[in-house]
Amino acid sequence: MKFSMGNIQFYWDKESTTNFYQKVADSSVEHVYLGESVCSKRRELRLDDWLEVGRELSKKGKSVVLSSLALLEAKSELATLKKVCLNGELKVEANDFGAVEILTEAKVPFVAGAALNIYNQHDLKVLLDRGMQRWVAPVELSRDWLLNISKGCEELGIKGKFETEVYGYGYLPLAYSARCFTARSEDRPKDQCALCCIKYPEGRKIDSQEGLELFRMNGIQTMSGTVQNLINDLPSMAGLVDIVRMSPHSLEVFDWLDKFENALVDHSRIPLEGFCNGYWHKIEGMKAV
Repeated sequence: MKFSMGNIQFYWDKESTTNFYQKVADSSVEHVYLGESVCSKRRELRLDDWLEVGRELSKKGKSVVLSSLALLEAKSELATLKKVCLNGELKVEANDFGAVEILTEAKVPFVAGAALNIYNQHDLKVLLDRGMQRWVAPVELSRDWLLNISKGCEELGIKGKFETEVYGYGYLPLAYSARCFTARSEDRPKDQCALCCIKYPEGRKIDSQEGLELFRMNGIQTMSGTVQNLINDLPSMAGLVDIVRMSPHSLEVFDWLDKFENALVDHSRIPLEGFCNGYWHKIEGMKAV
């Protein structure tokens, strides 16, 4: 089992982003995702900048993937998507079926991102035939569901022909909308948002009336209110999961990467107070088992 560092879901300034990936370069993580997958207005780093970061990480022996937008809303975004998909250097994580179409036509192998919402072996076979090399499971899938898909893939003769990746640590991306929730929270129209997301490097908390951390708003993206942490569930992934994704929201992700790697060796268990792992256990996602 290997580990990946997911792309930064939040809007960080260029210096913070660059410093983060310098730490990634020196870390033990094998797979790294780069790029903007939430909002096209976030341009602290542009495509050429991301490609340069990717080159530096590749020199450090990392397997680098460039993530595409999950929700396209304008022709300009489609033009950028084509540039991302046809960058000619890095693999691409397709988070939208427009990206899948472009990559398929160009005969470029790709990673099927969680935002594609693939829930069964038949869809996986379709994507495999189109060039998929890795599938990132939707964050709400349980181990039991994944096990059933694995059995279905075996029946179709496609088991072992692609990698399976799950979100192991981080705020979970739950939904996307044409509305910008962060701008609305500041009483700004979406078209005049003033890029206010950059003021919230871990998103904005949304609490219930009872004070429960329910969600995080991150621009057009709704995320889980607490961090998912599957460190105690690593043994149950054996034979099902090839790559465990660490999704960053702060530099704490490097400490947890070390803990995850140690847990694979010594099978240690850690109290999960303040975290969640319910989806993996087929219960409410916000709960912890």
